[in-house]
Amino acid sequence: MLFDRVLQLKLTDKKSAFLWGARQTGKSTYLKEKFAESIRYDLLKTDLRLRLENKPYLFREEILANHTKQPYPIIVDEIQKVPALLDEIHWLIENTSAQFLLCGSSARKLKRAGSNLLGGRALRYHFFPLVYPEIPNFNLLTALQNGLVPSHYLAEDVQALFESYVVDYLNEEIMIEGLVRHLPSFSRFLDSMGFSHGQLINYSNIARDCGVSANTVENFYQILVDTLLGYFIPPYHKKVKRDIISKTPKFYLFDVGIANYLTRRSVVELRGAAAGHAFEHFILMELLAYNGLCKKRHDITYWRTKTGLEVDFVLNDAEVAIEVKIDRVVHQQDLKGLIAFCEEHHPKKAFVVSQDERPRILTINDKTTIRILPWKEFLDQLWRHDIV
Repeated sequence: MLFDRVLQLKLTDKKSAFLWGARQTGKSTYLKEKFAESIRYDLLKTDLRLRLENKPYLFREEILANHTKQPYPIIVDEIQKVPALLDEIHWLIENTSAQFLLCGSSARKLKRAGSNLLGGRALRYHFFPLVYPEIPNFNLLTALQNGLVPSHYLAEDVQALFESYVVDYLNEEIMIEGLVRHLPSFSRFLDSMGFSHGQLINYSNIARDCGVSANTVENFYQILVDTLLGYFIPPYHKKVKRDIISKTPKFYLFDVGIANYLTRRSVVELRGAAAGHAFEHFILMELLAYNGLCKKRHDITYWRTKTGLEVDFVLNDAEVAIEVKIDRVVHQQDLKGLIAFCEEHHPKKAFVVSQDERPRILTINDKTTIRILPWKEFLDQLWRHDIV
């Protein structure tokens, strides 16, 4: 099945571009479809990578010989594999009319090597796993079970693919690229991190489980972020009346299915705690993907007080509050955190995303109105730019 991806990648004013995204999200397929006539350098090919690592100037010489023959951008896939190519690309951008599309799954190695990231000469785009509007006949249960990495969403035996994904990530992204000194410690971290996925991060507890320092655990989390496998969600901390619990972020992996695998979570039906956690994670990823694919800059935070009142997601400076419930019928007594937030911060919009069959409006008082939306209606409005 081919998916019609939301990303609109446009090169204007002779600009080049980076396209960053986690492994297997469909970056290469997207570029092959959109730029079928382009010259392509795939640095996953060992012989090509070794040749250009040893003699990066060959890339410049080859482009000088070929780029004027066709008007399409030159694609370099997995650019992080050969950081030295960025200097050659920089020179070519400055001295020729060549345009480049540089595709990769991690900028960490480039940053550590002090590599030239083209200093504003290239646009930046971000790719994500599949999102709701890209999938015909979208199946929520399949999404919460398998996740939205394209090959995983379509798979029947997805557990084997999860295991392969994590093992390949450890071997190819972490070990070969030399991102950590001790791979077993990082593997233990992935196991331990799973148990606090989507919750407040406790670096000390995870460090104790892994036998490393809290600083090392913080570095491990940053590796996941830099390799585009996860996101920190900070707390909303504008204080009005109540004390917020802390400044500790939460952490979410980039895909619901991979999170299921690492947390040993099984979603068998659209109800219960496991489905609720996966559903919340899914809605967050839609918000993050909407931000990235549509070039928005909305802040996404969570809100929690010392007494345990909580709102799943707050957009911008309390502009929008969103609570996610897997329930088929949401009741007012289930919304204590959202109601408290609305009374304290007065967001312009407050939503509950649920499995309710039809939209409803809860009027709490003269100043507090909450819209309960079926998840499909919420996502339709989000991608129409009507939520925020």
